[in-house]
Amino acid sequence: MKIKSSLTADLSLLLVACIWGSTFVIVQKAIQFMPPHFFNGVRFFLAALLVALIGRKMTRLAPSKRSIAAGVTLGLFLFLGYAFQTVGLLYTTSSKAGFITGLSVMIVPLLSIWILKEAARKTVYAAAAVGTAGLYFLTFSGFSSFNQGDLLVFCCALAFALHILFTGRFSGQHDAWLLTIVQLFTVSILSFSASGLFENVPDAGKMLTADVMLALFITAFFATAFAFFVQTKLQQYTTASRVALIYASEPVFAALTAYFFAGERLSSAGIFGCVLILSAMLMAEWKPARKKESIVSH
Repeated sequence: MKIKSSLTADLSLLLVACIWGSTFVIVQKAIQFMPPHFFNGVRFFLAALLVALIGRKMTRLAPSKRSIAAGVTLGLFLFLGYAFQTVGLLYTTSSKAGFITGLSVMIVPLLSIWILKEAARKTVYAAAAVGTAGLYFLTFSGFSSFNQGDLLVFCCALAFALHILFTGRFSGQHDAWLLTIVQLFTVSILSFSASGLFENVPDAGKMLTADVMLALFITAFFATAFAFFVQTKLQQYTTASRVALIYASEPVFAALTAYFFAGERLSSAGIFGCVLILSAMLMAEWKPARKKESIVSH
C-alpha cells in the first residue's frame, strides 16, 4: 500500500464523512416542504442515474440474477436506514440524530458475532455497554427529551449496520458498481412506493423551495453518488478498520453543523452521552495486536 495513495483515500473518506454529517441539517429543513419518502425517492433516483452513467464506463459485466438479488437486498436495508432516519428527523434534532445513527459502527461487530458467527471480543461487549450508556445520556437527559424521532433513528442505525454487514458479504462476490447501481435504484423505487402508500404529496410548486432544491442537489450528487463513487474507488487503498474509524467522525460533523447553522445546543448530559458514544465506536473497532512469537526458528 503506497503511503500517498493511503493518505489520499483516508482524506477522501473523511470528506465523505463530513458531507454525510453536514446533510442532517439541510435534509431536516427540506422535509418540512417535501415528504420524507418522496424526498428519498427523488434523491436516490438522481444518484442512481449518475452512478449508472459512471458505472457504464467502469464495468462491462452484465448483471446476473445473483448480483441483482444481492443489490436488492442491500437496497432494502439502505431504504430502511434512510426511511427511519429521514422520518425521525421530523421529531428529533440533527445533532442527536447524527450520534444515534453513528451507533451503527458499534452495532456491526455485535451483529457479526450473532449473524456471521465471528469470534467474540471483549472490547465489543464493552463498547455495547458504553454505547448504551451514551445513548441514555443523549436521549434521556432530564427524562423528558426522549421521543419517537430518537427511536426511529435508532432503528435507522440497526438498518445501516445490517447494510454494512451484508455489503461486506456481497462485495467480494459481485461487481461493486453493479451492486451500487442496483441498490440505489432499489432505494428509489421503495421510497416512491412508501410515499404513495403513506404520504400526501403536495404540488410541485409548494415543494420545490430553495431549501429543497439545495438539499436534493447536495444529497443526490455529493452525499450519495459522489460518496459511493469515492468509497468504491478508494477504499482499496486503506483498511476496513481505518474506514470505520473515519466514519465515526460523521456525528461530530453533524453536531458541529447543527450548532453553527441550526443553533442547536446539547445539554451537559447530552454532550457527555456523545463522548461515550464516540468512545464506544472506537472501542468496537479496536483489536488488540497479536503477540509476536518469542521463539525464533533457525
